[in-house]
Amino acid sequence: MNVLIVGAGEVGFHLAKRLSEENQDVVLIEADPERAEFASQQLDVLTIVGNGASLPVLEQAGAKGAKLLLAVTSLDEVNLISCLAGSRMGVEYTAARISNPEYYAQGSVLSGEAMGIDLLINPERECAWETFQLLQSAAATDVAQFADGRVQLLGIRVREGAPVADRTLEEIAAVLGEDHYVTVAIVRDGVTMIPRGTDEVRVGDQLYLLAPTEDAVEIPRLAGWERFKLKRVMLAGGSAEAEYLAELLENHDVECTILDNDRQRCLELAEKLPKSLVLHADATDLELLEMEGVAGIDGFVASTGHDETNMLSSLLAKSVGARKVVSLIHKFDYLPIVPKVGIDASVSPRMATVNAILRYIRRGRVMTVASLRGNEAEAIEFNVSVACPIAEQKIADLEFPRGAVIGAIVRGEQVILPRGVDEVKPGDEVIVFALPDAISGVEKLFHR
Repeated sequence: MNVLIVGAGEVGFHLAKRLSEENQDVVLIEADPERAEFASQQLDVLTIVGNGASLPVLEQAGAKGAKLLLAVTSLDEVNLISCLAGSRMGVEYTAARISNPEYYAQGSVLSGEAMGIDLLINPERECAWETFQLLQSAAATDVAQFADGRVQLLGIRVREGAPVADRTLEEIAAVLGEDHYVTVAIVRDGVTMIPRGTDEVRVGDQLYLLAPTEDAVEIPRLAGWERFKLKRVMLAGGSAEAEYLAELLENHDVECTILDNDRQRCLELAEKLPKSLVLHADATDLELLEMEGVAGIDGFVASTGHDETNMLSSLLAKSVGARKVVSLIHKFDYLPIVPKVGIDASVSPRMATVNAILRYIRRGRVMTVASLRGNEAEAIEFNVSVACPIAEQKIADLEFPRGAVIGAIVRGEQVILPRGVDEVKPGDEVIVFALPDAISGVEKLFHR
């Protein structure tokens, strides 16, 4: 598949890296010569220096024969014009990263529908929803929903004294009796592995587990965590992500306090969020955090526009007793650091954009994609057709790639946690957890 990516920033670079690893033909367009040179040296893709909204540049990049154009610069207008030009030049599908909510308004002359753009992604809104899901559990570092919410992927760190610690997966399964979840990955010392039954779970491991949503509430207890109900949340920073998150919290009757050091922004938020308490204050002021009762708060989200400020305020909140701390992180390089410094979880609007685009790229047989922070693995939900090579096959008989595992099969209303004797049937929704070098092999099994 020929893919044009406009913008070699964090999002464009990550997408180009991921798609080139899957042997897609990628052309990367970047206006900044230094950034373009860096991408050219780091990635196995063709890099062109120029404005992605320029017709000659798009023509040079091969827009007339491209299957897909992904416009992911930080400028909404460049992304819109690039997609509009690309579609007029014959690009089959276009996707644009758009933050300004005015472009999403129904009836807008610049909406995606009006301009013929197939997908508009709002990174801040996607990020807010992900944060809201993370806040529901004191233990979760990653959360993703599959099969219309019936299956949940949960990332969780194993604590000292956890029932699963120092046991193999086979031993854990024997103790549990009936399966309630499938361990699809273990991250240890920064290395992601697809586990087998003889692999042991250790304290400090980051586990990724798939389970029916109704059973997922039991997973934190097995990893050494207590049950949790979200009642009060404090947001440090009045960013767009914070505004969208506060709307979600208000709609779910969660008490919300917002701190921001910009007086004008505080006035805007107070007008838009009638149920939230908005304070003109510095989120890195430890004395203030203590005065506002952060020690007894259920959730604390650092949501300013600066990663360093977010990590500092998160650590301050954690030090005075906030139960669940989530930090907004823009730079991909910072994502692996977050758990190491003691912050419970991180969210990234840029990673949210990557996830939304990967879902779109693989749509059809692929229904959901979740890329995970801190490792390169993906959870992918496939729809099985009659023509798929995997159809009517027992799992034990499949030549499944080494770096991948089937975590769940959804058949109608039934969620099956698979064993070797289980058979994949047409119409099933199959959730696979895979490392990058295994993705192309997995996709061949579901190709139709």
